[in-house]
Amino acid sequence: MTLKYKKSNLPFKYPFTISKGTKTHQPALLVELEFFGIKGYGEAPAITYYDISVDKMIADIEYKKKFIEKVSFTEPERYWHYLHHTFPENPFLVCALDMAGWDIFGKLKRKQLYEIWKLDISKNPLTDLTIGIDTIENMVSKMKETPWPIYKIKLGTNEDVRIMEELRKHTDSIFRIDANAAWKADEALEKIKIFKDLNVEFIEQPLAKEDWQGMKFLYEHSPLPLIADESCVSEHDVEKCRGHFHGINIKLTKCSGITPALRMIKQAREFEMKVMVGCMNESSIGTGAIAKLLPLLDYVDMDGPLLLAEDVAKGVQYDYGKIIYSNGFGLGANVEAF
Repeated sequence: MTLKYKKSNLPFKYPFTISKGTKTHQPALLVELEFFGIKGYGEAPAITYYDISVDKMIADIEYKKKFIEKVSFTEPERYWHYLHHTFPENPFLVCALDMAGWDIFGKLKRKQLYEIWKLDISKNPLTDLTIGIDTIENMVSKMKETPWPIYKIKLGTNEDVRIMEELRKHTDSIFRIDANAAWKADEALEKIKIFKDLNVEFIEQPLAKEDWQGMKFLYEHSPLPLIADESCVSEHDVEKCRGHFHGINIKLTKCSGITPALRMIKQAREFEMKVMVGCMNESSIGTGAIAKLLPLLDYVDMDGPLLLAEDVAKGVQYDYGKIIYSNGFGLGANVEAF
């Protein structure tokens, strides 16, 4: 196994704002693993509020690169376990390498990953399209620019209700709301009661990730389903979310890759919880990994390539929320130059 890596810093089409702040570019680490001439690719975006930068991922690679490369690769699950113990404090890096391992495995088998997992892609969920926090006028303009069946609306302002009421005047599409932990319990319940009448499908992470008491109250009183994001980072968090959320949003980068995500999906199903996989504004490399999980999901948010002004690969295509797979094996991402 040989490893190459590089930084990526793709610009957004528009500044992307959530309750935690604004960014104009998405920094990420891209990796290329080569195994007997077969190249696999992975990606891990850097998120400031998780305190794992691209430079941190690179420093960890350089410190233990020989350990990444010396493994006798047989199957992705075994490789993930090895990586997990090698980099126990860097799930983002493990994700990128795990993704590349699965890409190699699919190419070795000459199959897409959903074929290896024997999944039926005929009833895949549609992806939403995210509208970041902005002036109401700009949020309406962005929505009109790209007609879509499902919009994910970022909230966490003093104008939340007014924003949703105004957006509803301009479309009949389904709304999903992501507050990114910006509300308090009483405030959330008051807003959710209003949003129920505005064709909102669910609320994602309404309260701070540590506010389990508030989430228990909201879970028992909310007229809309509640989906955990910041409260469900790794597979150890799934059981904690039971009885506090109706479902979980899995981020491949945060949970450390495809391998643990598969286990999280299985565990959530055992708890009769809804399952979503969300993006962290990945390029077509990371988005290709999400796409392979679609048959296992109730909801998906994989609009990274739609929000970015540039891409580093070619892969899935979009048809009004429907995902069209590429013909490639593994992740199905065609990386032209690395």
